[in-house]
Amino acid sequence: MNALAATSRNFKQAAKLLGLDSKLEKSLLIPFREIKVECTIPKDDGTLASYVGFRVQHDNARGPMKGGIRYHHEVDPDEVNALAQLMTWKTAVANIPYGGAKGGIGCSPGDLSISELERLTRVFTQKIHDLIGIHTDVPAPDMGTNSQTMAWILDEYSKFHGYSPAVVTGKPVDLGGSLGRDAATGRGVLFATEALLAEHGKGIAGQRFVIQGFGNVGSWAAQLISEAGGKVIAISDVTGAVKNVDGLDIVQLVKHSAENKGIKGFKGGDAIAPDSLLTEECDVLIPAALGGVINKDNANDIKAKYIIEAANHPTDPEADEILSKKGVLILPDILANSGGVTVSYFEWVQNIQGFMWDEEKVNAELRTYMTRAFGDVKQMCRSHSCDLRMGAFTLGVDRVARATVLRGWEA
Repeated sequence: MNALAATSRNFKQAAKLLGLDSKLEKSLLIPFREIKVECTIPKDDGTLASYVGFRVQHDNARGPMKGGIRYHHEVDPDEVNALAQLMTWKTAVANIPYGGAKGGIGCSPGDLSISELERLTRVFTQKIHDLIGIHTDVPAPDMGTNSQTMAWILDEYSKFHGYSPAVVTGKPVDLGGSLGRDAATGRGVLFATEALLAEHGKGIAGQRFVIQGFGNVGSWAAQLISEAGGKVIAISDVTGAVKNVDGLDIVQLVKHSAENKGIKGFKGGDAIAPDSLLTEECDVLIPAALGGVINKDNANDIKAKYIIEAANHPTDPEADEILSKKGVLILPDILANSGGVTVSYFEWVQNIQGFMWDEEKVNAELRTYMTRAFGDVKQMCRSHSCDLRMGAFTLGVDRVARATVLRGWEA
């Protein structure tokens, strides 16, 4: 099931549990605005190349729209639409004053030089600068983009609107980025996992973890879990997978991965087939890579007791049903990986105030927000007798629906 179909299905289920008016339900599902622009740039060899850029602005009932920009050859309007909608519910679950958006350019960033990427980013910004803004829509990095991309957007936007550091988040610290932003999603995963385990009288220490994905989120989650006493026994990335039942040395693995552009060949564990990683014997499974990796074909073989969704939409609805019958607890993506957008919110607040926080304050505030969000989701689970995914969706949809009605949506 593709991301849009799955997200819409979860939304409809939540709307039914909440007893939403059918007209309001339809209104919440339709995006506020969809933007599609052509970006033509001169390549380094003098030839011209054209790319298509998208921005889907889903909802702004609770505040400016917020969401990443991805550079990927498969950027597809349906997926961008689903991710924009997910951001609306995610920001509401985290209880930060934002709506949802998502964007992207259909390109292969690995095939473009730094100067070509800069030209592409600046042209894209020129095309959408009057549709984004500090109080309108605040982009952030996503797959294939980084703090440098945000620096170019900030600079290009500022040419039209004056210096505006709060127009993007995930910037370099030198340009007003927040301390702790790099590790934020991974740290949020740690805090959310702690909250879930505490509910069952357990802690991170002594639990066995398996992590799929060793990019920004997976590597930070692995480091922080390891520091907290958790035993990370298997990890995979695009180059391969490695396992050590006594626990992997994450510090060494991070170093190896940086030097060798991947974890393949790491000597501190045995190489295993990446496909078998999800079904390894463990306590906590953290999918932190792509969507749709847990599906009806492998759900029966999953041995983890808890699944923490660090990636967006890693579990198909069919797999959800199988796992719930097996008694596996799933902490849904719109709660588990909301640490990134929460610290993005802190960055925006710091930029607007012109007053920067130290890293300790950022991390302490993040813990407060993640723990409180988990408590709010549990409250919804009790009110509607539902699992954590529906608890999170009903919480997010309810908050957006209430804000929409209060603002007078029928006016």
